[in-house]
Amino acid sequence: MNNKKSNNRQKSKPVSVVSGGAGFLGSNLVDLLLNKGHRVIVLDNLITGNINNIAHLAGNEDFRFIKQDVTEYIFIDEPVDYVWHFASPASPVDYLELPIQTLKVGSLGTHKALGLARKKGALFLLASTSEVYGDPLVHPQREDYWGNVNPIGLRGCYDEAKRFGEAITMAYHRQHNLKTRIARIFNTYGPRMRMNDGRVVPSFITRALKNKPIAVQGDGNQTRSFCYVSDLIDGIYKLMMSEELLPVNIGNPQEITILEFAKKVIQLTGSHSKIVFKPPLPDDPRQRRPDISRARKRLGWEPQVPLEEGLLKTIEFFRKNL
Repeated sequence: MNNKKSNNRQKSKPVSVVSGGAGFLGSNLVDLLLNKGHRVIVLDNLITGNINNIAHLAGNEDFRFIKQDVTEYIFIDEPVDYVWHFASPASPVDYLELPIQTLKVGSLGTHKALGLARKKGALFLLASTSEVYGDPLVHPQREDYWGNVNPIGLRGCYDEAKRFGEAITMAYHRQHNLKTRIARIFNTYGPRMRMNDGRVVPSFITRALKNKPIAVQGDGNQTRSFCYVSDLIDGIYKLMMSEELLPVNIGNPQEITILEFAKKVIQLTGSHSKIVFKPPLPDDPRQRRPDISRARKRLGWEPQVPLEEGLLKTIEFFRKNL
């Protein structure tokens, strides 16, 4: 009797499948979905994901983990209401080491995830990226800007994988009337980032905590806009629950130069690190800042966590895990 009640209770809950759910963003999304009353099934092959990001969910009857490469056929033996496709290497270090896997998960993986959503009659959300804009010639970047991408450059495997992902998502919407959402995610930071993933935030914080030199590429005047992870995940959730079919920028429009950012990390960590300058990276965008007018208007969303507050939380996480 108790088991029957438990099964009925589980069936009454919305079911979400999260590909890449053991990664930085995916695992934070999983926590939010569970808090919102979803049953959550995570698919992850752990190439860049970390089982420790979801270890705290062991024993939770509303959580299930399947170790799988999402470029292969996805079989889920129960109804599914939402498919959140987050699987992909997401840092330059990762996709420079795994270019073919990055292209495959953006193409074949997106195809398989869309197929699952179509079969189950589920809503589908693609975690796309600001990298679809490449090294932008328009600033700030609006969703109607088509981008400036080098398809054969070192970063092309990631940029083009995501651009293809957007194209096939819209094709499924138009051809099969699938309800789809596309989130263009700008630089996000917070707890559960990998220390060695090569991105600016973990790189600068770990070196600052060790009082080692912080390397700034080029002259440091290139800009980024950093969004704290809880804000980002809130925006993603609101997008899925909206009726918006077109891509939506989800990010923080507060812009800062990389040099200013390095100085802020040194200040907040109380570090004795020195800043050193290195040659610029190939195809590294000079400016990156989202226009979030569409998110404000259609989702009623904008970021709430100031950079300093988010950095202090992130620094504390890295301090504990060094």
